[in-house]
Amino acid sequence: MLGTNDLRNRWAKPEEEVSADQMIAGLKQLAIRAQTAGIKIFGATLLPFENETFLPGAWNPERERTRQAVNEQIRDGGAFDAVIDFDRALRDPEHPTSMLPIYDCGDHLHPSDLGYNKLGDAIDLSLFD
Repeated sequence: MLGTNDLRNRWAKPEEEVSADQMIAGLKQLAIRAQTAGIKIFGATLLPFENETFLPGAWNPERERTRQAVNEQIRDGGAFDAVIDFDRALRDPEHPTSMLPIYDCGDHLHPSDLGYNKLGDAIDLSLFD
């Protein structure tokens, strides 16, 4: 799973703010390079991170729109050999921009131990056959 730290722009440099198109292009390029080398590549959706405390202010509505667009492309774009939907596994259905509290370690960015177990459960092990 790649992209959350890019999306968060942790150094707050405007020139490093990424768009959904840039992130999608990078993920597609990664998939093409892996597949060209004969490597299976699985896409994993980006987790919600509203109100994260690890880097306060990193979440905003524009970055959430970017996350949603990237996740939609990961799910439906066809670039990957398979998709693992970590977003659906951990998000709060009542507030989909956040993780369910039971899966949140408390910083609203990283999963708890139970959350990491849930991520593992979201992976279809037959992908590795």
